[in-house]
Amino acid sequence: MIRLHKLLADWGVDSRRAVEKLISEGRITADGETVAQGFSVDENKLPTIRVNGKIIEPPKKTANRIFIFNKPEYIVSTVKDELGRKCIADFIPKGMRLYPIGRLDADSTGLLLITDFGELTNRLLHPSYKVEKEYLATVTGKPLTAKEEADFAAGVTLDDGLTLPCKIRRVSRSVNKYSVTIKEGRNRQVKRMFEFFERKVISLHRVRFGPIVLSDLEEGEMRPLDKRETAALLRAVKLK
Repeated sequence: MIRLHKLLADWGVDSRRAVEKLISEGRITADGETVAQGFSVDENKLPTIRVNGKIIEPPKKTANRIFIFNKPEYIVSTVKDELGRKCIADFIPKGMRLYPIGRLDADSTGLLLITDFGELTNRLLHPSYKVEKEYLATVTGKPLTAKEEADFAAGVTLDDGLTLPCKIRRVSRSVNKYSVTIKEGRNRQVKRMFEFFERKVISLHRVRFGPIVLSDLEEGEMRPLDKRETAALLRAVKLK
C-alpha cells in the first residue's frame, strides 16, 4: 500500500504538497469516491483515479530525469505563476513534467535541481538527510567581526527557532561577500541570518546543492546530470 499523495507525486502529477492540497479541496477521487488525507492504494490493484474529473494513468516506466538549472534573477521557482510572471516552466523542454527541488527567491540566482523523481525531491528537502546547500551572499554594512562569524556558524535564533550549525567564510576583500553552507531549507534562511546581525543581503547566488556544483553553466541554461553526478546525488540521500 502507498499513500495516494506520494503515488501521484511519483507519477509527476504535482508535488506532494500540491497533491495534498487537491485532496483537501475534494478534487481527487478513487473509483468515484472523494478521497481524504492519508488515503492509501494498492499499487498492484489500482483504482480509477481522477484529478479534477480527469482520469490519471500511471506513467510509462522510464528512467527518472534530473536536470541542473542556473536560475536567472526574477524567475519564479515554480512551474506556474498566478501573477503571470516568468517561471521555471518557461525553461523546461516541451512535453516534460518536471518540478524544481525546493525554491530560490525570485531575486536570488543560481543552482536549482529539477526532476520528476518524487522520492529524491522528498529526501533532498527533508532535514534529516542534512544535505548541504552553499550560497554566495553579498551583504551591506561592515564585514562581520570574528565573534559575529563564530555566532553565525554556531546557529542563530530566528522567529522559527534556532538554526543548525553552518559554515561561513569571507570570500572577497574588495566587497562584503561570504560563502554560507547550510543543511536546512527554511524560508529566506540565509537572508534572515544576516538580518539577525543587522546586515542586508543584496545578492544571493546558490553554487552547490549536495555534491552538485553549478560550475560554468550559463545563466538560464539547463542540462541533465551526467551519470557520475546522478550517482553522487543518489548516494547523498541513500537512494539507488
